[in-house]
Amino acid sequence: MNRRTVLLLLGATMAPVRAPRAQQKAMPVVGLLLGGKPGPDDALVVAAFLQGLSETGYVEGQNVAIDYRWAEDRYDRMPALVADLVGRKVDVIVAGNLSAALAAKSATSTIPIIFAVGVDPVERGLVASFSRPGGNLTGITSINIELTPKRVELLTDLIPQARVIALLVNPTNPATERVVRDVLEAANAKGVQLRIVKAGAESEIDTAFASLVELQAAGLVVAGDPLFNTRRQLLATLAARHAVPAIYPFRESVSVGGLISYGPSVTAVNRQVGIYVGRILKGAKPADLPVQQPTTFELVVNLKTAKALGLTVPPSILARADEVIE
Repeated sequence: MNRRTVLLLLGATMAPVRAPRAQQKAMPVVGLLLGGKPGPDDALVVAAFLQGLSETGYVEGQNVAIDYRWAEDRYDRMPALVADLVGRKVDVIVAGNLSAALAAKSATSTIPIIFAVGVDPVERGLVASFSRPGGNLTGITSINIELTPKRVELLTDLIPQARVIALLVNPTNPATERVVRDVLEAANAKGVQLRIVKAGAESEIDTAFASLVELQAAGLVVAGDPLFNTRRQLLATLAARHAVPAIYPFRESVSVGGLISYGPSVTAVNRQVGIYVGRILKGAKPADLPVQQPTTFELVVNLKTAKALGLTVPPSILARADEVIE
């Protein structure tokens, strides 16, 4: 071995070791933006999301990191929270409601965004179409708003003597105007008057329920909103205290004492969000993933609550119920 070969070998041995480019980032980061605040009420949503993610091979803390952001019931915080995630250069943004999705769409055209909304995403300008979303957004719509008139029908079937019903909305929710319009139309079709009660914060919910007596509302439709979804126990308790029959968007409200619910499965919707995020992390493009929507909806009735309210649930509703809690 000549002197030149020895020097070359020594040089190669002593050269600094450089990590491959692919290893410079330990694991992908998903920014998860939700409307509520951390706690047991949103645990179901997070658990379902993580379940879907794991089905694609990603486990939090092992090969993917989750950067949680909570709006704490304040929609006006969404732009700042999204801007923070964009600044951190997360790999995917999960927008857990319409406000988050709109803010994310305005903030970035390059980071993939997976949304979970209760509205028509084409109507709201989030995507070009269900089958070909285009751009950097896709996700799941629970079509929750479109189901609100059906809840009016179920409530009035349950209390056929009702002449006045109320609708509980969050005035800061960007979908509220559409909800009010649809429910008003459904109430007129059923020949009942509609009263609107509003709560934009937890502190306003008690007052909203107390006003139902003065409004002479025989029943209440609860609009889908993170504020109400994560205060389901409070709403069920107040409905019982004021002896008002109420219908909710999700079965979880009935499981804690609510009267009746009609809507999609929270678990199924958020599990699908997790699956879509996993597919994005594996290289899929949002534009190639069609917007998904539920194919089944759950009708759940709590007979114990009905009895406490002095109501007899019609056989027509019981026959259609997916679950009856006794």
